[in-house]
Amino acid sequence: MKPEDLLVRPRPTAKCTAGCPVLDHCLGGGVPCRSVTEVVGESGCGKTQLCLQLLLSAQLPPSRGGLSASSLYLHSEFPFPLRRLRQLARARPMGPRHDPLEHIFVHPLHSAHHLLDVMPKLESFVENFKSQFPVRLVVIDSIAALFRSEFDNNPLDLKRRSSMFFKIAGKLKWLAEKFDLAVVVTNQVVDLVAPNEGINGLRIGNLGCLDSSGRRVCAALGLAWANCVNSRLFLSKDKEIVSTVNDMRDGCGCEPMHCGTRRRLHLLFAPHIPDTSCEYVITREGVSGVCR
Repeated sequence: MKPEDLLVRPRPTAKCTAGCPVLDHCLGGGVPCRSVTEVVGESGCGKTQLCLQLLLSAQLPPSRGGLSASSLYLHSEFPFPLRRLRQLARARPMGPRHDPLEHIFVHPLHSAHHLLDVMPKLESFVENFKSQFPVRLVVIDSIAALFRSEFDNNPLDLKRRSSMFFKIAGKLKWLAEKFDLAVVVTNQVVDLVAPNEGINGLRIGNLGCLDSSGRRVCAALGLAWANCVNSRLFLSKDKEIVSTVNDMRDGCGCEPMHCGTRRRLHLLFAPHIPDTSCEYVITREGVSGVCR
């Protein structure tokens, strides 16, 4: 970059709708292109379902918040959830003569080194893809699973792991910038056992500590990986009493408790919008925000 480049107004960044006005408002319009967005949360909080929803939303025209684009989904933990994707697609019809599954490409990942090997092929695929729906969204689900068994917890392996973080993140950011891609990666959480806020006393984002299912947690892969992403979203869930019903039939006047799961999306950090959060629910139709 040259000094005079700082005087040039950057071109506006396209965003991909999350498929819900409430979520889009929380995200400042959607998931930005030319950027790496991380979705963090424990199992069952809806990370994968949100990603599947983005695969469909990316195909919408810009007038409806989409990118008129195809997507590439790289998965590392489980078979691709095709049945759930079809269910979401039926709930979000794209119009006649449009099969949304034709514009979603899936590839398995086995390790961090495998991901690095896939990167040149990914670049060639995006660059040479000939269609009215170019590839504009890349999802990696999940990044933590790629490092789970490949490195030990010793200084040498931790150094090698951090080096791998920077190689992967640098390549993803380069691809995002070159092809105007929205890159989304999911990450897991680990229990946090520390007397201070954040990780090793360091506060990452606008929340001192993260809570989910009544536990203090933090994003997996530590501080080195936190510096590799542009934006971080945290999905949390907690049990709560959603209603009580007076029941006098047994003469005791007890109030049975009906418990549900309360879910919340927190924007921990992002370069383009301030911190914010919203509640959300997961239904047969997908992930949607709740107006309060």
